[in-house]
Amino acid sequence: MVKKIILLLSATLLLACNRNSYMEEDPALARVHENILHFSDLSGIIPGGLSPEDSMLMLKDHVDKWIHNQLLLYQAELNLTEEEKNVEQQIEDYRTSLLIFKYEQEYIKKMLDTLITDEEVEEYYNNYSSNFILNNHLLKGLFIIVPRSAPDLWRVRRWYRSGNAEDLKELESYCYEHASEYKYFEEKWMYLSDILKEMPKIYIQPENILRYRKYYEVRDTNDYYFLKISDYRLESTVAPLEFIETDIKSILLNKRKIQLIQELESNIYNDALNRGNFTIY
Repeated sequence: MVKKIILLLSATLLLACNRNSYMEEDPALARVHENILHFSDLSGIIPGGLSPEDSMLMLKDHVDKWIHNQLLLYQAELNLTEEEKNVEQQIEDYRTSLLIFKYEQEYIKKMLDTLITDEEVEEYYNNYSSNFILNNHLLKGLFIIVPRSAPDLWRVRRWYRSGNAEDLKELESYCYEHASEYKYFEEKWMYLSDILKEMPKIYIQPENILRYRKYYEVRDTNDYYFLKISDYRLESTVAPLEFIETDIKSILLNKRKIQLIQELESNIYNDALNRGNFTIY
């Protein structure tokens, strides 16, 4: 089979030069009971730009899938009752749903206003803040892991506590050379649990770290761990707006899509009603 597919692949590569020859000869690739897979059945399944080896693998995969499907179909035909095999209505229902869905998606693509203003986001946040309760602690800050063998660790302790821009530059330069981890997230929120995963096991409630500490330092046999907490939000409180802004924009866009579809359906219905295009008996 593989050898045959390789030979046929070579023929595929010549298709562009000899189309007529392809049409005159249509060899069989596989047979399952009375059904035969011909070379012409594979037309268009291989994208351009693939190497001969990749094209051969794709052809072989297609043939294998065809064989498996035909064997399953044969067993289904044998074992299902005539009533169970009557799927015409299901096929028609699926076709109807698929066509309607495609039409609606094209309509949305043309008509949807994707601009969401800050005012809209803030209004939705204020009205539905109870829908955005945190299931984890959040924080902003700085997190560093430095080997215990690194030089001048006292400088790290001073720099990471400082709010001075020059000290931060010094810290970044030092960490680039010596630290195994450097996370600066003063401008964005992170889950505390993601930070704690990288630290030795602690015996303090995470909530208490946030509530009562601005700087937290631990060590193990290999490393020092430095955590600066600039801001925080506790689990079971409302998430900060900037943390869920993208989610709110997605919600508002989805609402617009639903409204567009409802308006489309209503307009089509009313237009057909006015034109007398349908009758209810």
